[in-house]
Amino acid sequence: MGEGEAVDWGDVRLHIVTGKGGTGKTTVAASLALALASHAKHVLLCEVEGRQGIAQLFDVPPLPYDERRIASGPDNGGDVYALAIDVESAFFEYLAMYYRLGRARKALERFGVVDFATTIAPGVRDVLLTGKVYEAAYRNRRHKNAREYDAIVLDAPPTGRIAQFLNVNSELAGLAKAGPVRRQADTVMTLLRSRRTAVHLVTVLEDMPVQETSDGIEQLREGGLPVGAVIVNQVRPHALDEEARDKAIAGDLPREQVEQGLATAGIRHTETLIDTLLDEASEHSQRRELEDEQRAHINDLAVPTYELPRLAGGVDLGGLYELAGELCDQGMA
Repeated sequence: MGEGEAVDWGDVRLHIVTGKGGTGKTTVAASLALALASHAKHVLLCEVEGRQGIAQLFDVPPLPYDERRIASGPDNGGDVYALAIDVESAFFEYLAMYYRLGRARKALERFGVVDFATTIAPGVRDVLLTGKVYEAAYRNRRHKNAREYDAIVLDAPPTGRIAQFLNVNSELAGLAKAGPVRRQADTVMTLLRSRRTAVHLVTVLEDMPVQETSDGIEQLREGGLPVGAVIVNQVRPHALDEEARDKAIAGDLPREQVEQGLATAGIRHTETLIDTLLDEASEHSQRRELEDEQRAHINDLAVPTYELPRLAGGVDLGGLYELAGELCDQGMA
């Protein structure tokens, strides 16, 4: 975690996870859901991009528009449910909540009303998607069989679109100044701008993702949306200390020390092998130096920061639990 006092996320009900493509935001969202579930909490993990990324991570069949239990939290008996929110299902659920459709639903489907509405008014799409998240967070307890959750984790669109996606009021400006859609947007914004919501940004230690993270934080703040944490994903282990790193970059690592290390490990060395190892040490050290520069930029953002390691074997269910443990150990859950 970054410098400063530990942050208490206990009051946050909705954790929104975004990040530049390729940074592993779905992996982080899934790990965060498991971490929250470790405290005997019931957690809903949602996605809105239609990629079925959650199903792939947890190795389960594609998710329907229905809340399905996909994992149990480590240690204390919580559980994780998952939901893939699609616009069409959210649209008809919304209509069913406020109007009696009856047989009219089939006619609306046949005429492509959903595509028509979201094409002429793209903001409506985001109102429907975020509206379903709001419903899950504040559903009526009197509804029979309505499952309540202690926390919701949303695998949200990438950083470049996150402020637009969440700021549904501005998207509807000039389109819906009154009426049920506008009221729905206003209601959703009440949650999204509250202290019960936190927007976390996932990055890796590379120039473009870090810059996009910085831009995303600025846009969220301009929109009055609550910035949560920066989660640095896929962090490589520090194989060399600072002194050895500087020597490796300068080409001054002693060959005899490498030879001795190989001999101690029972590995027969050749000049070619030693040259290769020294080259790899130099490349690793140069990459570390660049990563440290990006870490300094992240520290300048002045938001809580957490780091997750790069998993050598790739991300599977066991890896998700490992990352969840890291988030718990660092105090994010």
